[in-house]
Amino acid sequence: MRAKCAIVAVLCLIAVPLGLEAQKISRLWKDVQYGASLRGTAGGGDNAPFWFTNNRYGLGAIGNNTFQARAYIKRDVDADSLRNWRIGYGADLVAGYGNQSEFCIQQAFFDVQWKMLRLSIGQKERASELKNPELTTGGMTLGINARPIPQVSLEMPDFWNVPGTKGWLAFKAHIAYGFYTDNRWQRKWNAGTDYQYTQNSLFHSKALLIKIGNEKKFPLTLKWGLEMACQFGGKGYNVSGYRREKLAQGVKLGGSFLKALVPSGGDVNDDAFSNAVGNHVGSWHVRLDWTGKGWSVGGYMDHLFEDHSQLGMQYGFWKDMLLGVEINLPENPYVSNVVYEHIGTKNQSGPIFHDATPENPQQISANDSYYKSHTYCSWQHGGFVMGNPLIISPMYNGYFGLDHMLGVYYTRVNAHHVGLKGNPTSWLSWRALYTYERNWGCYDKPVMDPLEGHFLLLEAVFKPKKTKGLSITAAYGLNHGTLLGKANGAMLAVAWDGWISKSK
Repeated sequence: MRAKCAIVAVLCLIAVPLGLEAQKISRLWKDVQYGASLRGTAGGGDNAPFWFTNNRYGLGAIGNNTFQARAYIKRDVDADSLRNWRIGYGADLVAGYGNQSEFCIQQAFFDVQWKMLRLSIGQKERASELKNPELTTGGMTLGINARPIPQVSLEMPDFWNVPGTKGWLAFKAHIAYGFYTDNRWQRKWNAGTDYQYTQNSLFHSKALLIKIGNEKKFPLTLKWGLEMACQFGGKGYNVSGYRREKLAQGVKLGGSFLKALVPSGGDVNDDAFSNAVGNHVGSWHVRLDWTGKGWSVGGYMDHLFEDHSQLGMQYGFWKDMLLGVEINLPENPYVSNVVYEHIGTKNQSGPIFHDATPENPQQISANDSYYKSHTYCSWQHGGFVMGNPLIISPMYNGYFGLDHMLGVYYTRVNAHHVGLKGNPTSWLSWRALYTYERNWGCYDKPVMDPLEGHFLLLEAVFKPKKTKGLSITAAYGLNHGTLLGKANGAMLAVAWDGWISKSK
């Protein structure tokens, strides 16, 4: 852990002078925002309402009665939008009762940007690619469900127009390395058991997205690309019958940092069946948008893969993916945004997996077991899956009689989701989410009959005209069905934000 912190500190020391060379120190204290909020939930049932818990960057809880206090300051890099060099930073602290932790640093980051290229250092909430963050169920690889990972990310956060293409070709990309912060949580979760868990795991992600089209000259645009992430390094406990096992790691060329970048090498010592360092997850993204006068409509696909069988077309045309449609009507205040998504993950290349051996050389790369890992247990951080929450998080395993297990066992999903949002007046906005899910468990632990769940969220935000910066949020949540049981709950939040200093 000390080595990781030292790396981040050195990079900060390099980044700060670069930024300060281009801007006067005094500008760092201009355009600084602050905010504070209090949020409470109350209700009854088997678990908290699904949308009270999930897609809240790991700050939700499965308990019915919770309280949370939050405070932040931040300076957005867009405050320097007219400059080549830009600087942003933020700190976000959370404390409460009934949550996964009584106190946590949710965000702490420093950004230095030169033109379109940004170096982002620290822990920061990041939205899913090509989706509406308020209405989507979340990305399949990297969603908004788990707490953010501290990382160093070199990125082009916005689409950059390729010179000479007159705005018809653009791309965005990032590459990042970081580390998990759930060591204490995993030890506590597994206390007194012999179940598998890991400590000091590392994180890597990368993406390249291409945009074709110029909406200023033609209404149709296409965005397409690849996103990948990896969990690697650290130490595994109770892995393959061993009390502790050091997992592959290293910073030398050819070590696991490079093998995480280009998937290769084994991830468990002396494991004949390992074929790549770490737990790799990825998505193919496609989005097509038509922009009209005062409205737009887009269709998108997020295809998840865990190995080469779904990365390409080895097992036929892709059968598992998130398909979505988004309609934006900004001039209609009552219903300004509509999202529909269908999530299907039942196929997973088929039910059988077998690595080639001398006795049986036939390779069968099926039974992909989404978000599940034989070494790292699951694609999770602090109990919440890091992708789409409709693949049920380990946090719920106790409800299924799988107490203190960190695996993901309810992965075969067929779900329909609708999200609506509106702003009837300048002081009132609302949103509604409804999801219907059927779940078949997983190939290794199937359920006799599919479990069904209905998840509802109704939310209204009130911003009094005479009290600038104040907002009051009231919400109602409902669970119904056999998947996560029945629940009713209410949420009330009061928030206040403003400017510590602001440029004229």
